[in-house]
Amino acid sequence: MSMDAVFKALADQVRRQLLDSLHARNGQTLNELCEGHDMTRQAVTKHLALLEAANLVVTQRRGRSKLHFLNPVPIQEIADRWIGKFERTRLRALSDLKRNLEGKRHGKLTASST
Repeated sequence: MSMDAVFKALADQVRRQLLDSLHARNGQTLNELCEGHDMTRQAVTKHLALLEAANLVVTQRRGRSKLHFLNPVPIQEIADRWIGKFERTRLRALSDLKRNLEGKRHGKLTASST
């Protein structure tokens, strides 16, 4: 597995949505993954193939069904390699600050609109 394959797989919104779906409920069939996506079964299959090639999705056969499972290891490896270069404490503090400021801004908009 190359990091390039992981970044390529994560670059597409549909593939990220498929990963989110597997995160919410792991072990889904192709039919289950197709639900909620306005695309053909073949298109979802192609996206899943790219996710499998990047090792972000692994499959297991159970009888006639093929179940898809999220493999978070490549994402963790990216986090360790790329995000780990920076001070996590500072990044966390900036993230918390951003979230707090956005929350306050949203609160002011809500208060002024009533």
